[in-house]
Amino acid sequence: MDDIVSKLGEDRDPFQNVFLQECEYMSILIDEILKSLSDLDLSFKGELTMTEQMEGLMDSIYLDNVPAKWEKLAFPSSRGLASWLLNLKHRLDQLNVFRDDPSTQMKVIFLNRLKNPQSFLTAVRQKSSRDNGFELDKLYIQTEVTKKMHNEIEGMPRDGAYVFGFHVEGARWDSGVNQLEESEPKKQFSVVPVINVKAAFVSKDNKEEKGIYKCPTYMTVARGATYVFEAQLKTKYPAQKWIIGGVAMILDVEGVA
Repeated sequence: MDDIVSKLGEDRDPFQNVFLQECEYMSILIDEILKSLSDLDLSFKGELTMTEQMEGLMDSIYLDNVPAKWEKLAFPSSRGLASWLLNLKHRLDQLNVFRDDPSTQMKVIFLNRLKNPQSFLTAVRQKSSRDNGFELDKLYIQTEVTKKMHNEIEGMPRDGAYVFGFHVEGARWDSGVNQLEESEPKKQFSVVPVINVKAAFVSKDNKEEKGIYKCPTYMTVARGATYVFEAQLKTKYPAQKWIIGGVAMILDVEGVA
């Protein structure tokens, strides 16, 4: 952490602050994982007394469950342990890109690989506020779905940031016409291309925008307390159709993300 901070100096932008926080979260989690596994190994060797907590750790590993202490320090997830560890590696990969070159913003941010995706979206608003002198509380996150996947993006957006890692549940995203469509048979999720998130002024009249579904976005399929924000998705159908269908975007989807 000290090495990253020294590279950045004190004049950090909102995006860099978000990734520093993410690195701190991850460092605490990794330290706990390594310590608990080391203690378990020492107990097998007879150098430490096996405790109830260690037995619980063994049971969780055997049953493919995320150990309770790891889960408490980690990101919201409904994955089994094996899938969770693979997802953890993907999150570390993104943070390692930042660690190696913290002064350069990544072309595409995998929002589904952040513990606190809301903080990144807040950073988008903060940067716009700081650069343009706008009042922060009068800005909201506007979404524009591109037709490109994360590996097809070649440069930075003119405004805001490119983010990836969204999956529509209960409908599908049709990249051909760039709008929501009905789900295909037996397909619960549909991957959404890269989204340009940017700050925009909150409308004073608060009127419903035609052809737009304000889609709730959650971190996991459990929804509920994992709510992140409301995205605007184009649709030829009345928004009520998707509201009744409970259509939402999910960030962390096992077997897909």
